[in-house]
Amino acid sequence: MKMTFRWYGDSDPVTLEKIRQIPLMSGIVSAIYDVPVGEVWPEDRIAALKQKINDKGLAFEVVESVPVHEKIKLGTPDSDVLIENYCENVRRLGKAGVKVICYNFMPVFDWLRSELEHQNADGSNSLAYDDATVLSLNPAESELSLPGWDESYGKEELKDLLKQYETVTEETLWANLKRFLSKIIPAAEEAGVRMAIHPDDPPWGIFGLPRIITNEANLERFLTLYDSEANGLSFCTGSLGAGIFNDLPKMIRKFGSRIYFAHLRNIKHTGERCFEETAHPSNCGSLDMYEIVKALYESGFDYYIRPDHGRMIWGETGRYGYGLYDRALGAVYLLGLWEAVSKNTEQ
Repeated sequence: MKMTFRWYGDSDPVTLEKIRQIPLMSGIVSAIYDVPVGEVWPEDRIAALKQKINDKGLAFEVVESVPVHEKIKLGTPDSDVLIENYCENVRRLGKAGVKVICYNFMPVFDWLRSELEHQNADGSNSLAYDDATVLSLNPAESELSLPGWDESYGKEELKDLLKQYETVTEETLWANLKRFLSKIIPAAEEAGVRMAIHPDDPPWGIFGLPRIITNEANLERFLTLYDSEANGLSFCTGSLGAGIFNDLPKMIRKFGSRIYFAHLRNIKHTGERCFEETAHPSNCGSLDMYEIVKALYESGFDYYIRPDHGRMIWGETGRYGYGLYDRALGAVYLLGLWEAVSKNTEQ
C-alpha cells in the first residue's frame, strides 16, 4: 500500500513542502488542470509536473483526473476524436511513469453538496448534503450555484447540455461507457496504465440525470463491460458510503483484485439521502473504517490510498474539503489502521 495526497498544483495553498512532512507519505495525486477538457496534455507539461513532485522526494504515479468530455458521455457522432485524444493522454501519462488514472462518468455535475461550510459542534466545518435542498432547485434556471457544479458552463450552455441529456437513459449511458472503454482500455494496456473509475457522488440520480456507478450490482456490471486488468475501480468510501444500501467491506472483498485506488473518508448519515462529512475515525461517522481497511488488506490490496475530503479545522481556510490539517490527520490514522490490521493478521 502506498499513501498519497491530492495536490492541485502551484495555486494550491497546501504546498508540496508541507505534504512531504506527513509521516510515510509516498506520493502525490495531481493532474494538468488548465488544459481544456478533451484536448491532449502537452508532454512537457506532464514532465514538468512530475519533476516538481519528484524534486520534493515524492512519486507521481497517480493522476486524478483526466476528465471525460460530455460529448463522450452523450455518445455524439463527433466524439471519436475526443476519445482518441483521451487515449493519447493515457499513452503520454504511461510514458511518464503514471500507473493509475482516476476518472468518472457522471453527467454534467461532478460531486455535489448542498453546504460547503456545515458548522460542526467542535467548531470545525465540513461539506454536507441535504437531498431536499438540492432537489428544490432547477439547475437550468437557478442563480444559486451549488458545490460540484461545473461553473465553466454558462447559463445557456448548461441549459442546452441538460436538454441534450433528456433522451439519455441509464442504458444509453451504459452503452456510451462501453464504447468509451472499448477504445481506452487497449490504450491503457499498451501504456501499462490501470484505469480506475470513480463512483458517482452521491450514488443516485440527480435532476433527472442518470448515474450508474452507484452500487455493488453496477460495479460488477461495469467490470464486465471490458474484462481486463487495466479496467478497474477507484473505491471511494465517501461516495459509495453515502448510500445506506452499500455494504462497503463486502464490496471491497468482492472487487478487491480490481481496486487500484482507494479514497478513504468517513461520513455521518443524517437522514434518507442526507449526510455530513466528518473526521476519518470510525467513531466520528457512520462508516467502520477499521473494517474497510481490514477488507482492503485481506483482499491483497497493494496500490494507492489517499485520505479524502477533510474538515476545515484550527482556523484553516482554502479549497473546501482539501485542507492540510484534517487530511494529514486522516492519513496518519489510516496508516495506523493498516499497521494494526497487518500485525493482527500476521499473528
